[in-house]
Amino acid sequence: MVAGELVQEHLRCSDSPDENVRGPEIVDKNGALNGSQYLDLTNTAVNVVVLDSRASEQEIPPDEKQAMLPGGQKAFQTHLYYKRFAVLAVFSLYSLVNAFQWIQYSIIANIFTFYYGVSNDKIDWLSVVYMVAYVPLIFPATWLLDKKGLKITALLGAGLNCIGAWVKCASVRPDLFGVTMTAQIICSIAQVFILGLPSRIASVWFGPKEVSTACATAVLGNQLGTAIGFLLPPVLVPNTVDDKDLMGKNISIMFYGTAAISTLLFILTVLVIKDRPPLPPSQAQAVLPDGPSEDYSYKQSIISLFRNKPFILLLLSYGHSTQGEELNAGRIGLTLVVAGMVGSIICGLWLDYTKTYKMTTLIVYILSFIGMVVFTFTLDLGHLILVFFTAGVLGFFMTGYLPLGFEFGVEITYPESEGTSSGLLNAFAQIFGIIFTLIQGKLTTDYTPLVGNLFLCAWIFVGIILTALIKSELKRHNINMGLESKPLQAVTAEHSSEKQSNGVMLDSSPDCSHETSL
Repeated sequence: MVAGELVQEHLRCSDSPDENVRGPEIVDKNGALNGSQYLDLTNTAVNVVVLDSRASEQEIPPDEKQAMLPGGQKAFQTHLYYKRFAVLAVFSLYSLVNAFQWIQYSIIANIFTFYYGVSNDKIDWLSVVYMVAYVPLIFPATWLLDKKGLKITALLGAGLNCIGAWVKCASVRPDLFGVTMTAQIICSIAQVFILGLPSRIASVWFGPKEVSTACATAVLGNQLGTAIGFLLPPVLVPNTVDDKDLMGKNISIMFYGTAAISTLLFILTVLVIKDRPPLPPSQAQAVLPDGPSEDYSYKQSIISLFRNKPFILLLLSYGHSTQGEELNAGRIGLTLVVAGMVGSIICGLWLDYTKTYKMTTLIVYILSFIGMVVFTFTLDLGHLILVFFTAGVLGFFMTGYLPLGFEFGVEITYPESEGTSSGLLNAFAQIFGIIFTLIQGKLTTDYTPLVGNLFLCAWIFVGIILTALIKSELKRHNINMGLESKPLQAVTAEHSSEKQSNGVMLDSSPDCSHETSL
C-alpha cells in the first residue's frame, strides 16, 4: 500500500553555527523582554539553530514559555492566551451564519420560486453567486488581509454578512426578487473575507500542537452552517401554497432571525477579534515581522507562490478533491456535510499529533476516491441505508480534506501569508467546482448519472497522482522545532528569490526536515 511506503523523515541539521539571534525581541539572561513582542526583521537577520542534533528530539514541556537557544539563553518569548478560543468561536459562528445564508434558498427552492414568481434557474443563481463572486475578489481580499491585518478583514466579513442579512429583511414581497438577489450578492462578497481566514487565525493565535485542530474547527463552522441550512429553513418556512401571506410572514421570521444573530456576531467581532496576541504563540510566528515591511510586495508574494511547484500541485489536487459538492442535496447532502464535520476535526487532531501532512493528505485522497467509486455504484441499487452509509464515508474523507489542504499549503509556502495561500486554494476549488458541475451535469443529462459520477472519479484519481508528486518540506514545522539552520533575512521587493515574502527570506537546506518521501 502507498501508506506503507510513506516514511516520515526527521533529518537533523548538523554543524550548526553557534550564533546568537539578533533583533529587537531578545530576552536577556534575567528574563526581561527587550523591544517589541514580535521580531521586526526589516534590518536584521535571524538564525534559529540547534546546538546538538539530539536537542531536536527533546520535546519542550507544555508550560515552557520561551525557546532555548545554545548556551542556555532564552529568546523569542511565546505565550498561549485563553482569548484564542474566543477569537476562534466568534469567527466560526459568523462563518456559520454566512454558510447558512448561502444554502437557505436552494434547500426550499420550490417555496421561493412560488413566492417570487421566478424560475428555478433564478433561485439557483442565489447559490451560484457565491462561487462567481469568490474568484475575482479573492486577490483584493488577500491583499487587504496582508496589508491591514486580521481584524479589518474579519470586520468586513462579519459586517457585510450583517448588511446582507438586513437587506433580505426588506425583500419579503413577491415583487422584490431583485432586492433579495442584491442581498445575496452582498453575502457572497462577505464570504470572500471569511473563507481564507481559518489558517491565519490558527497560525497567529494557536500553538504548534494545536494549530491544525484550530484550523479544522474554524472550517467546521462553515460546514455546520451548511448542515443547519439543510435542516432549519424547511421547518421555519413550510410550504403554504394556499396562503402566500403566511408564507411571506414565515420567510420574514427566518430573515429577521438571521439578521439579529448576524448583528450580535458583528458586535462580538468588533470586541473580540484582534490582529494578533501580545506575544506570538510559536517560534514560526515569532520570527515573522509584526506587520508588512515597507518593502513588502503583494505581487511578489503571489509570484512566489506560483513559482512554488509543490504548492501548484496542491492547488490542482485541492480543486479536484473539493469539487463534487453538487451531491449536496436533501438528506444525502446533510449526511455528507455532517460526516465531513467529523472528518475535519479528526484530520486536524491527527495532523497536530503526527505532523504527517503529505502522508495524511494522500491517504485521505485515496479513501475519498474509493468512497466516490463505491457511492457511484451503489446510488442506483435502491438500498437506502447503503446509500447513506457510502455518502457518509465520502463526506468524511472528502470534506475532511479541506483543513488538510489549508494546513499543508501553509507548511510548504511558509513564510508566505496564510491568507493568500488559503485564498488561492479556495479560488481553485471554486473554479474546478463550476467547471466540473457543468461537465457532470451535461454528461448526466446526455447519458446517465453513472457516467457523470465516473467522470468525477477519474479526476479525483488524477488528484491522487498530483498529490503524490508534491515535495513535502515542512518549513513552518522546521522553525518551530529548531531544525532550520539557514538564516531568515529581511528582503526587499527587488529580490527575485522564490522563497521570499512577508518581509523575510527563508533559505531551506537539504539537510533539514522533509516530512515524507515515496
